[in-house]
Amino acid sequence: MAYLLYDLLLLLSMVVLLPWYVIRGCVRGKARQGLRERLGFLAPRVLAVLKGRQVIWIHAVSVGETRAAVPLIKKLRLAYPNAVLLLSNVTETGREIAESIPEIDVCIYFPIDFSAAVRRAVRTVNPALVLIVETEIWPQFVRICHKHKVPVVLVNGRISDRSFPRYKLVGSLLKPVLANITFFCMQSELDARRIGCLGASAEKIHVSGNIKFDQSGISTEELDSKRLRAQFGIAPEARVWVAGSTHQGEDEIVVRVYQQLLQAFPDLILILVPRHPHRCRQVSELLSKAGVTWYLRSDNVFPPLTGGSVLLVDTLGEMLSFYTMADTVFVGGSLVPVGGHNILEASMVEKPVMFGPWMQNFKDIAKFISAAQGFGEVHDEEELKQLLTQLLRDKDLSRSAGAQGATILQQHAGATRKTIEVVRQVLGF
Repeated sequence: MAYLLYDLLLLLSMVVLLPWYVIRGCVRGKARQGLRERLGFLAPRVLAVLKGRQVIWIHAVSVGETRAAVPLIKKLRLAYPNAVLLLSNVTETGREIAESIPEIDVCIYFPIDFSAAVRRAVRTVNPALVLIVETEIWPQFVRICHKHKVPVVLVNGRISDRSFPRYKLVGSLLKPVLANITFFCMQSELDARRIGCLGASAEKIHVSGNIKFDQSGISTEELDSKRLRAQFGIAPEARVWVAGSTHQGEDEIVVRVYQQLLQAFPDLILILVPRHPHRCRQVSELLSKAGVTWYLRSDNVFPPLTGGSVLLVDTLGEMLSFYTMADTVFVGGSLVPVGGHNILEASMVEKPVMFGPWMQNFKDIAKFISAAQGFGEVHDEEELKQLLTQLLRDKDLSRSAGAQGATILQQHAGATRKTIEVVRQVLGF
């Protein structure tokens, strides 16, 4: 009865949401993609890849989860070379990142959690295993997978401070859903306790760690700072500040701080990467009003970047390249109440990284990085400017902090290996 009511509520929501999706797609200048896939209908080209083969279905809702899953995907490809690795997403930006991962055979949009759509998708894909990245629990999807004897494993699982009270409010409804999940690979002991409090059986819970620390398979040739700077026309001695994954409210702060820093560092170049590329038009208007010279990344052809100019990035999948060119990095979603974004990518390429106080989604990582670097969190615009000034003046401090931050990845590596052990246990090989 509960699932029937859930279906009815979802059906009513779809009446409103589907037209909204179409309208939003038109506003952004592109048609809404993948509606058939969201309803469980897969294209013939997808069916041709799946036919007669074992399928491991990985689900990552958006950009952050997709990037986080890359180390696991690489290990899955090595462990199961003959399997089809299918990656599903909810968002278009997540899908774009998914399509850039070479180990993935098939990308689809995740079906709407309506029983008919889910049943159709599960029957068509017929997965041997489903891996859900972080905590994206869809009741109908989990129920129907269980009904079709498809094991579902939560990987890199976490229960944030914000979501835990919400989950507890619906604990009686959530418990039977959790009972249909085969294993829970949680990031920390706290996450493990929380999923247990919500009703997961203790024998199903594993503390595997955070796979974001396992940044393997990075090509040092691709991430060569001198080559990348030459590609973008940035002089080797020029200072570069990258502000990545910024949101509305942060772009304004970044632009103001940048203009103030130019007084002391006239050679400083800003690479500004809004979290959502469709916002670049809005950000470009902000830059123009501020009298800042800016160039759009997707134009590909622009003059050499010099002090006082901004590269506004409207593409996906290049964040590591921009961080590699940086002298220092600020990661957004943290000076506004979003919850933060992945700061480990900057540490991976040994760059000093700073962030605001809103880091609930990366609380432990922020704590580790701050301890290693000796700094990290800035509370407001003034603190951001002061720390940037210090790092741009003291290159030895900047290099040392970046190197210390990189040691965190080595100290906390191993989550992917532990997760693969659970996968082998489930699949039996």
